Amino acid sequence: MCGIVGILGRNQCAPQLVEALKRMEYRGYDSAGIATVDDRGVLDRRRAVGKLVNLSDLLVKAPLEGKAGIGHTRWATHGAATEGNAHPHRHGAVAVVHNGIIENFRELRAELAAQGIVAQSETDTETVALLTGHYMDQGMNPVQAVRATLARLRGAFALAFLFEGEGDLMIGARKGSPLAVGQGDGEMYLGSDAIALAPFTDRITYLEDGDHVVLSRATAQIFDSEGRQVNRGAARIDIGATAIDKAGYRHFMAKEIAEQPGVLGDALSHYVKDGRIVLPDAIDFSRVDRLTMIGCGTAFYAASVAKYWFEQLAGLPCDVDVASEFRYREPPLSPSSWTICVSQSGETADTLAALHYCRGKVAQTVAVVNVGTSAIARDSDIALPILAGVEVGVASTKAFTCQLAVLAVLALKAAADRGRLDPAALQGHLDDLLAVPALVSQAVTAGEDCRSLADWLSEAQDVLFLGRGALYPIALEGALKLKEISYIHAEGYASGELKHGPIALIDRNVPVVVLAPSDPLFEKTVSNMQEVMARHGQVLLVSDAQGIEVAAEGTHATLTMPSGGGVFAPIVYAVPMQFLAYHTAVAKGTDVDQPRNLAKSVTVE
Repeated sequence: MCGIVGILGRNQCAPQLVEALKRMEYRGYDSAGIATVDDRGVLDRRRAVGKLVNLSDLLVKAPLEGKAGIGHTRWATHGAATEGNAHPHRHGAVAVVHNGIIENFRELRAELAAQGIVAQSETDTETVALLTGHYMDQGMNPVQAVRATLARLRGAFALAFLFEGEGDLMIGARKGSPLAVGQGDGEMYLGSDAIALAPFTDRITYLEDGDHVVLSRATAQIFDSEGRQVNRGAARIDIGATAIDKAGYRHFMAKEIAEQPGVLGDALSHYVKDGRIVLPDAIDFSRVDRLTMIGCGTAFYAASVAKYWFEQLAGLPCDVDVASEFRYREPPLSPSSWTICVSQSGETADTLAALHYCRGKVAQTVAVVNVGTSAIARDSDIALPILAGVEVGVASTKAFTCQLAVLAVLALKAAADRGRLDPAALQGHLDDLLAVPALVSQAVTAGEDCRSLADWLSEAQDVLFLGRGALYPIALEGALKLKEISYIHAEGYASGELKHGPIALIDRNVPVVVLAPSDPLFEKTVSNMQEVMARHGQVLLVSDAQGIEVAAEGTHATLTMPSGGGVFAPIVYAVPMQFLAYHTAVAKGTDVDQPRNLAKSVTVE
């Protein structure tokens, strides 16, 4: 979602603010702006709609001076993407940037309007500036005014405040949305994530929920939700791990697809050493009676694949829930069950809220995340990093397959703990899993074959994806990828459900992607595929060489996947789904890495 950066520096900060915002472009945005306080104490701002280049051009024509400043990339929630709705918002002597949603902004706005303080934008954020400025007009100093404002706010937020006449003061606050403090040499920083702050410092302090921080260039005073000063401690970040570079690829998504064999190998070597699963001692499934797995979007589909593994290999009942719906149905949870939360960013608001619902109701909460310092990682009993590295493309690729790899290790550990696999069978499955990186490397070579299909798919209005068993969630993921970046309507279905409605959509203008490895469900899937072709549907068969030899006749095209992987073959079959979406989007000329209306990290409900 939105990105926040703040600098109390020793040099002119406007160029630094823009560069930091560029590092957060992957989060998704539709407008951007900065505010600075110059050496005379004058507070001023610049805002622009669209890409950051528009803000950069504006700053060339109308530069901003100052060594203290805040910046923001906005993803529109309340109000359209206009300059008037762009951040920073200002009222009097205060400027504010905000990530999140202020749920009670309407009642606050009405209260202020009754006192003659009228909003100029459609946003919830401006209400924060209006309220803080109002308190300052009543004689409060900036710190008092911010604290009085925070006490009135309901909702989720990360906030950064800058004040006229205060060149050595910045205030940050978080509730629900992430915010971190960076400590430099005679400089201080605020940022939505470590990626934004990496060029400035490797010393990061993550604010906890309810914290606010009062920054000067020399100090960072952190206060908890009760107003007590606390010490959160600083962590050292790996600057190299936050590097953002396309490495010669046209798009980040293409680079991240290609990185999958390497990062999968890294993830598996972290959790499997010398043929033995290595997990924290607390990961013991022997007394677990049920799993609840929670995620959003691609993470939900990763959990949906893993459900098959946990139930088939470990005999462990497993519920999979969309995080945004989970807590609203108030599900009963067994005290002997576990909750596994899956999230790339570790900051997904709905998943975090679901985690908080589960705490105290289940025996253990486990986070499967890409960011080990994230809120979901910190708030879970155990955090398991997926080790995918920074993923910039909004459409998740390498994070998805690394999530699957870590979940596969967990499923095998569950099977062993519950006595469902003897040592020989466990070793066989481990061998299959450890072979996956090499198989994915072979699958990556199919990218050129996917390129040749892009023109065909790009002309479609609708595309169907079919799969059975653990390939069904891969079909769902394939449809999601195509929707996300090519803007073509696509749906994934369990192959056996074709006759229960979707077959009505089939005609010669509807491409149908069929995922059918040579497994025990192959013949059933091919039977469904034949029903599609009998109705003139144009089939793309994705299978291994054996399956294509048997079933390719009459199809529009085929993609040959490597054989192997056993029950973990779905990880391999995710790769052509990514390539199909990528090359189709390129053929259509869409913004592959930053598709419209989407954000990388969804930190609002």
